[in-house]
Amino acid sequence: MLTVVWVDELDGQTIAEVRELLLAAREVDGRPDLGPGEELPGEFRTGPHLLARSDGTLAGYAHLDPGGDAFGRQVAELIVRPDHRRRGVGTEMVSALVERAAGAPLRVWAHGDHPGAAALAGRTGFTRARELLVMRTEVDPAWPEPRLPESVALRTFVPGQDEQAVIEVNARAFDWHPEQGRLTVEDLRAEEAEDWFDADGFFLAEDGTGKLLGFHWTKVHPANPRRFGGRETGEVYVVGVDPGAQGGGLGKALTLAGLRYLRDRGLPQVILYVEGDNAPAIAVYTRLGFTRHEVDVQYER
Repeated sequence: MLTVVWVDELDGQTIAEVRELLLAAREVDGRPDLGPGEELPGEFRTGPHLLARSDGTLAGYAHLDPGGDAFGRQVAELIVRPDHRRRGVGTEMVSALVERAAGAPLRVWAHGDHPGAAALAGRTGFTRARELLVMRTEVDPAWPEPRLPESVALRTFVPGQDEQAVIEVNARAFDWHPEQGRLTVEDLRAEEAEDWFDADGFFLAEDGTGKLLGFHWTKVHPANPRRFGGRETGEVYVVGVDPGAQGGGLGKALTLAGLRYLRDRGLPQVILYVEGDNAPAIAVYTRLGFTRHEVDVQYER
C-alpha cells in the first residue's frame, strides 16, 4: 500500500530515512551530491517535504520550494528509490505536487536527464522547459595567465568585507537568472560557513578606484564514486561580471584565474554549469577545453 503525505519538518529518524534513500539513488544515478558528513543537501533542509511510503518503506521523497525562483515559479525536486521505480510512486508524488502548487506555475528538476523522468513528465502533463548543461574538462597545463583589461586588478575575497559588493554585482549580472540573481548577503555568509568554502579561490576584479567589476567563485567537490570518474573535482562555481564591464574580456580573465588556481591545487578535472541556451558562454567555455558532459532538465506545468 502506497501513502503520500506532506510534512513541514523532518525528525531525526525521517532525516536518516531520506538520507538513505538519497544515497541509494546516488548509487544508481550519481545524484544527488552529498558532502562528507552532510545529512541532507542544503536545498532539502527546510520544508515542505513530501514522503511516499510503500508498506512502511520510504519509496520516494520530494521537496517543494514554495518561494520559487526569481520569476514566481514553484520548484520541486523529486526522487524515487531505485528499487521502487516503475510502480506508480512518481506519478502519485507528481499529483501531490501539482495539488500543493494550487495552480501556480510549477517546475520539477530531473537531474541527469533520466529517461524515466521524461516518461513521467509526459504522462503527467509537464513539458521540457529548461536545460542546465554540465560541462567538464581535464586540467590543462597550458592555461595562460589572465589578460586583464587596463587598470583592472585581481585580488581574493575577504570575508566580512566584500559580501555587499559581490551581491550587488551578482544581482546586476544575473538579473535574468531563475536562481542566482536572488542571492543575498545572508545566503553568501551561510555559504562561507560551509566546509568547502575557500576564500583563496574566490577572485575579485576591481578597477583603479577599488570598484568591484566582477568575480569568479570556485568550489571543490569530493570524489563521487558514481560521477566524474570517481575523482575529486573543481568547479567554476559562479563567474559574474557587472553589465557595465562586459565585452572587454574580463569574464575570460576571471575564468582563467580560477582555472589556474584549481589546477595548482592538484585537481585533475573541472566542471561548470551553464544554461543550455547561453550560446556565448558555451562558446567561451568550449574554447577553454570544456565539453558537454551531463544535462539537468526542468519540466514545467
